[in-house]
Amino acid sequence: MTPLRRRMIEDMRVRNLAANTQRNYVSYVSAFARHFGSSPELLGLEEIRAWQLQLVDAQRSRSALVLATAALRFLYNVTVKRGWVIDEISMSKKPRKLPVILSPDEATRLFEAIPSIKYCVIPMAAYAGGLRISEATRLKVSDIDLPTGEIAPAATVVVN
Repeated sequence: MTPLRRRMIEDMRVRNLAANTQRNYVSYVSAFARHFGSSPELLGLEEIRAWQLQLVDAQRSRSALVLATAALRFLYNVTVKRGWVIDEISMSKKPRKLPVILSPDEATRLFEAIPSIKYCVIPMAAYAGGLRISEATRLKVSDIDLPTGEIAPAATVVVN
């Protein structure tokens, strides 16, 4: 075991990182060093960027890229104590996903597929009011304005 690896493991133990995190960090730092055929102490920001690009080109998952970057950030900021600003090692952003919205026809078919109006009330109320599942399951009769059939604003729905 190299002195750098031993020192990194000791730093992770001192910070009480989970055993799985320690294994992953050591694995990614080791793969980084093998990729360049050199000790991580001799590598810099350009090599980190090239490593990140290689992971992206290999179509690794976002979580793998984040974990690899976190391992290198730990190595260079805690163990090696380079004078870099942490933000110089960029982290992958989480892609924004738009919610799936049913078309009016799809919503109609969904509600028609429910055999009884008794079982259709909660899903229809949730859909019409834009409620979360937790909010819909806590609906009370008092939350629904009976003369108009409208659901009270979400702020008045009690969610525990």
